[in-house]
Amino acid sequence: MYQHDNRIVVTLDAGGTNFVFSAMRGCEFIIDPITYPSNSHDLDQCLATMVKGFDEVIAQLPEAPVAISFAFPGPADYRAGIIGGYLPNFPSFRDGVALGPFLSEHYNLPVYINNDGDLFACGEAAAGALPEINRHVAEAGGTRKYGNLLGYTFGTGLGIGSVIDGKPNLGNNACIETYCLYNRYMPGIIAEEGSSIRAIKRAYAELSGCTDDLTPYDIFLIAEGKREGNPEAAKEAFARFGRATGDAFAAAITLTDSLVVVGGGLTGAMKYIKPALLGELRSTLKTMTGEDVNRVQPKVYDLDDEAEFNEFATGAPVMIPVYGTSRMVPYDNVKRTGLIVSKLGASKAISIGAYVYALQSIDAAEAAEE
Repeated sequence: MYQHDNRIVVTLDAGGTNFVFSAMRGCEFIIDPITYPSNSHDLDQCLATMVKGFDEVIAQLPEAPVAISFAFPGPADYRAGIIGGYLPNFPSFRDGVALGPFLSEHYNLPVYINNDGDLFACGEAAAGALPEINRHVAEAGGTRKYGNLLGYTFGTGLGIGSVIDGKPNLGNNACIETYCLYNRYMPGIIAEEGSSIRAIKRAYAELSGCTDDLTPYDIFLIAEGKREGNPEAAKEAFARFGRATGDAFAAAITLTDSLVVVGGGLTGAMKYIKPALLGELRSTLKTMTGEDVNRVQPKVYDLDDEAEFNEFATGAPVMIPVYGTSRMVPYDNVKRTGLIVSKLGASKAISIGAYVYALQSIDAAEAAEE
């Protein structure tokens, strides 16, 4: 819907080290990014840097922007635009900063701030995985159209965003999370301790006895046989990540009946993560009488696999007679969901999500006034 929109939204990729400023029109960047150190340790410097970056972006635009929209780490009251609490990468924000109101007053523009998981899911729903899946389903002759999507980012933590019927689902408190779910493989510990960069590093160290401070990419190279180390331990470290993450996914899919798209740097190791992740999603639990129950009620498909996608797209419809008539109607009783890796990449999907969220909010406000 917004891929051909002519309105301009100013965006920001807010990291604890750098701020990357840009602007989007029609879900595409229209200027080269502008990067400055975030100065996150000093509130005055940080806000001055933010204003400087936004000023430079706006000065390059062919027309005035309609909004500023970006992701920022929490804790936060995102609807109010207030950031505050324990922010490891933004220590100067811990006492609470009314960031949205400050920027809105300075620029006389609406300002929308969300977390990166929400915007990742919003971007993938608008211009990434969701329209891609629905297009391929239609091309394959399928009749279903999907509207629910969970977006997960793999990285320092386990970020999540939720879209229901094509619209961002922020919850009552902008606090839909799975990082804090129970960890099936580490009782009493949160799920994120098995579903993060630190989890892969810790697992490889435990399995290999290696005391070097290796990155996940180092461990991936070891698994590939391109770096000295223990390949089997490296593969198992990623598999453990997959199993723990699959368990967290299973709970979220069960409660939202959604498709799942994943992004982030760790997706480069999906060849070692995905089998264990899908295995967890496709596993069973027992009833007290010993019957098997699927961990996830819909059948789970790997949507990056062409054969599995074709089966997902078409299902297994049968014709059912309408009682008392000669009429027949199709019935597809195969419940199904699927997992796909982002083609946009997390950074671009988040920016598109920021763009789309701003325009959706503006349009909804205008409709409410009519």
